[in-house]
Amino acid sequence: MSTNVINVFCQLNYTIVEPTSFVFSIAPAKTDFQQLQQEALTVTPYTPVEWVDIGDYGSRLIRFQAQPGTLTVEYRASVQLMPVLMPAAPLEEIQFSALSADILPYLNPSRYCESDRLGRFAFKEFGQLPMGYARVQAVADWVYHNIDYLPGSTDASSGACDVLIQRAGVCRDFAHLSIAFCRALGIPARYVAGYAPELNPPDFHGFFEAYLGDKWYLFDATKLAPVSGFVRIGTGRDAADASFATLVGEAAMDSMVVSAATASGESLPDNGGAVSSATQ
Repeated sequence: MSTNVINVFCQLNYTIVEPTSFVFSIAPAKTDFQQLQQEALTVTPYTPVEWVDIGDYGSRLIRFQAQPGTLTVEYRASVQLMPVLMPAAPLEEIQFSALSADILPYLNPSRYCESDRLGRFAFKEFGQLPMGYARVQAVADWVYHNIDYLPGSTDASSGACDVLIQRAGVCRDFAHLSIAFCRALGIPARYVAGYAPELNPPDFHGFFEAYLGDKWYLFDATKLAPVSGFVRIGTGRDAADASFATLVGEAAMDSMVVSAATASGESLPDNGGAVSSATQ
């Protein structure tokens, strides 16, 4: 088991017009494979906050009510990562009849991953490939080579089918299309949001996980960041379950700064295998 320490930071600035309720998903999840060494949250002007544990994957939300005016939310943390590195070759797909009940939802279509509409395409492209890790990697490679990474090309309503048609998107779109293809092939897959060292330009990043053998394994179809350094924030069926900010009221984001880097300042090495950082 390899270890890395990643320093993460974000600053979110808003102008609030009417009283607004905020829920932020910006803090690293607490799991057996990533442990917080230290963290600090500052809300300006001072506002009492509630920390909420949610779901089965160690995710934590920050919730509070803010009044009209300007608002700055600043979060920083140091996180020790302990991902499990496995040889990719032996990792096989699991037959539907052998999947546990908690894995089954990740075979179903979801808001942004319309796997039921992509079955024919997925089987034509990937159905004859050797089953297992290599087939999931082939899905991620296909998305990387056939979809242009183009900021501004999609919006909050864009799903996997939209991305496939227009052949452009951003990290969440790359993940959604990969997830939809995997599910269409009978491979459980899910969305993971977090921080990613070496990402340029820095931002929150979207990866995906596929269930192989008896664990979840990370993939990044954008190939913009090493998965061994990924710091998990939220996990879900798609990005609808892992949004970094949800608000009810009237407020506008003025600016956002996000960063992630190794504590040593060194680049992360290539994985050299499959990376698992999930307990379920």
